[in-house]
Amino acid sequence: MTMIHVLDDNTINKIAAGEVVERPASVIKELVENAMDAGATRIEVEIMAGGTSFMRVTDNGRGMSTEDAHLAILRHATSKIREVGDLNTVGTLGFRGEALPTIASVSRFTLLTRREGDDLGTRVTITGGKESDFIEAGCNIGTTVKVEDLFFNTPARKKFLKTNHTEGSRINDFIVKLALSRPDIEFHFINNNKMSVVTPGTGNLYDTIQAIYGGKTADSLLGLTLEDEDIKISGYITKPSMLKSSRAWQTYIVNSRIIQNRAIAKAIDNAYKSLIPKSGFPLAVLCIEVPQRTIDVNVHPQKSELKFEDESRVFKAVYKAVLDAIRPAGRGLGEVAAVVEKPEQHVTMEPMQFVPATEPLAEPIIPQWPQAEARPAGQPAVQRAQPKTIYEAVHRTAPISARTMAGFSAAQQSLREERGAAAMPDSSVLDHPGMVAESSAPAMKSGADAEASPCQEGEVLQYDGSVVPIGQVDLTYIIAQDAKGLYIVDQHAAHERILFDKFSAMAGDIPSQQLLVHQILSFDQKESDLVEAHQELFASLGFHMEMSGNQEFRLIEVPADVPVSEAEDIIREILTNLMDMHETTAKEIRQACLATTACRAAIKAGEELSFRQMQIILDALAHTAFPYTCPHGRPTILKFSSEELAKMFKRTGFGF
Repeated sequence: MTMIHVLDDNTINKIAAGEVVERPASVIKELVENAMDAGATRIEVEIMAGGTSFMRVTDNGRGMSTEDAHLAILRHATSKIREVGDLNTVGTLGFRGEALPTIASVSRFTLLTRREGDDLGTRVTITGGKESDFIEAGCNIGTTVKVEDLFFNTPARKKFLKTNHTEGSRINDFIVKLALSRPDIEFHFINNNKMSVVTPGTGNLYDTIQAIYGGKTADSLLGLTLEDEDIKISGYITKPSMLKSSRAWQTYIVNSRIIQNRAIAKAIDNAYKSLIPKSGFPLAVLCIEVPQRTIDVNVHPQKSELKFEDESRVFKAVYKAVLDAIRPAGRGLGEVAAVVEKPEQHVTMEPMQFVPATEPLAEPIIPQWPQAEARPAGQPAVQRAQPKTIYEAVHRTAPISARTMAGFSAAQQSLREERGAAAMPDSSVLDHPGMVAESSAPAMKSGADAEASPCQEGEVLQYDGSVVPIGQVDLTYIIAQDAKGLYIVDQHAAHERILFDKFSAMAGDIPSQQLLVHQILSFDQKESDLVEAHQELFASLGFHMEMSGNQEFRLIEVPADVPVSEAEDIIREILTNLMDMHETTAKEIRQACLATTACRAAIKAGEELSFRQMQIILDALAHTAFPYTCPHGRPTILKFSSEELAKMFKRTGFGF
């Protein structure tokens, strides 16, 4: 008696089910892909109890004849290929001929199908791979597959399924990705009698993303496109200010097939490096088209992976497409600002203080002139100026003098002249030491020139469409506006991004300034070894040091944009980062050091800015390379559109 024997078809199908039918989501994926291959324009998916008890997929595709229905449930029977050579040019999602027989072997399976022109359709009923029943039945054109009691005859496999909620979520994820791969198909997904996903089927990918993820996500999308000799990339990716918790929100589509690929994921990560924190991922939908001969789809039983003929070329193409998409390319701050997701409304009751109309608003005060000189004859008493900001009201700042007003007016006039001449403010104007002082502002005019310079009473200012500042909140956030809405800018994050992009754009060393008085820095043995090992790195960053003793270094030069008082702290923070890094490239080390330098050199929260300084920050941010976030991934600017403000104040529907 022989020890080796041939397995029967039922056993073979159950073994194959372990590869093809891993969970209910695998069933839905196979059935929906068959419907897509059949030319369907509308696909409806309905499940109950996470797909474990009931699944139904209905399409309006070509349908099958009675003869084809008999063959479709046989193992390795397919209409997609005829010979081995067809595997090199297969363009359909399915081609193995394993899905239907393996699904039918582990469930109560019903197939109902009819072609256009046939009077009646065909109903196929299979229970656990046995007792196939074929009868004629009336039905719509297309195919409906119903799968009930999945894994009822393989309890060991059913035991390893997750909860109904988890299995239902996996099916939802598959439906979303399949809908994104074919925006020309109208998808309907019903989960426990509730409509979960509906797509319009217009053929527009943007409309499909908006229908699935909502308007807020759609407003944060950046279109990407690249067309090379034999690689074409299109799709959308979100701004760095809108991140998701996992890579599951990224969809890679190669020749209309949903795949998983590490090279594509790595290309996106590299393009977004220094724009997002380590805990976030951008939402992405990438459609890649390559010649069918350059890929191999016969790699995985579930067809979720494929091999590229030249994966490095695909990596470079995706990297370039994503990098070009996230560059502003002339877009204003209104387009790069992050949309505030579901702003919370907090209503508080504050006591109102009323002042009688007969009571003066402010007591006239007499300025205190130096004792050496008396107040000039005829000098009128001046009233205390009303506070212009909350900070001014709280801290009771001194009255605004005519000289201060003249300086502010001259700064405004200078800024208008710069805009009129299309002159871009150099980011060096934002150097931290000059931000606090008014040294960057032009000299103040005096006399009649000062009084008449900015705008006379009644003069109409010409609005040029840019974002203009209107004040500060908590000496941390710049409040600005344009014709489309309100903006909140984190002054530290914005300045940090400006400096980081400026440093990164320098191919060679960062310009440095020599110290009049050298600083002696003392380190421990480990820090001293790091300084010696990375002397060239520190020199390229603008920190020139030379050894002056045992574990001591003399600091001779610091970067021109770095305050001298911050130099030592920056060096020590860079050393801390170097200690924490493991197996990093020189480029990654430089990038981390630049981020540290930019962070410490940028203006801090709590520093008061003039209107000119705020405007310069906004202008420089609008023209920097990647204005969305700071190098550590925090957003630089948030936007409240006029419509969102109206909704927050419940002004919709009133017409005023």
